[in-house]
Amino acid sequence: MEILHVSAECFPVAKVGGLADVLGALPKYQNKNGVDSKVIMPFYDNEFKDSNDFNSIFQAHLKLGKLHYDFEILTPVEPLDFPVFLVDIHGLFDRPKVYSYEDDVERFLAFQLAVLEWVLSLEEKPDIIHAHDHQTGFLAFLMSHGRAYKSLKEIPTVFTIHNAQYQGQFGYDKLRYFPEFDLKKMGIIDWDGSINPLATAIKCSWRVTTVSKGYLEELKSNANGLEKLISDESEKFSGILNGIDTELWNPELDSNLVKNYSIKATK
Repeated sequence: MEILHVSAECFPVAKVGGLADVLGALPKYQNKNGVDSKVIMPFYDNEFKDSNDFNSIFQAHLKLGKLHYDFEILTPVEPLDFPVFLVDIHGLFDRPKVYSYEDDVERFLAFQLAVLEWVLSLEEKPDIIHAHDHQTGFLAFLMSHGRAYKSLKEIPTVFTIHNAQYQGQFGYDKLRYFPEFDLKKMGIIDWDGSINPLATAIKCSWRVTTVSKGYLEELKSNANGLEKLISDESEKFSGILNGIDTELWNPELDSNLVKNYSIKATK
């Protein structure tokens, strides 16, 4: 089985919060359990870029309305604990930060289109596409309803909500950036009068997970306006507790600690 994780963050490539830790650990241990697990994410102009060399494995072009972007898929020459693919979109991701730019809507929509263009080109498609948080929230919708991507509609999709307070919603003035889709499906991307990628992912993904059973219970009453949707789609939800990479978060070996220690003694 091959799983392709799609995320804005992944340790050690780029980290803002816990999302990166999950994406740095989950595929690592899936591979150890015999699952072919990979990550695809944006290519940022950060320390990881400066300290590594990369191979280009795919080049193409994408459109956001009247905007045109060249992009390529890169892989690190020095392999990580699992395969990582980096989407370099010239003009959108050649910046140091992951988030908080005025054109984040354009950046992450372009990222998702680039991912789909690359998947279309693969002879062997992933068995599952697992998307994470709102920056990847349109993948399942586009795979089912985007005219260019309908050949991918039979690939099962999983979506994980790491933080439902951030939903990435934006106005209909940016609908022009979407690739062609059946406008009768417009209601799928709408929630409360705006385009909402997190709500779209919940509606379209085959399965939805949260980072724990406790967080799933919390979302039923505190999901920043998505409580009814989560209730309506409850049959596809599961709460799965996030684990940690015990090789990385090991106080006996962690070089960031003043003193290393174990359950028995301080070293």
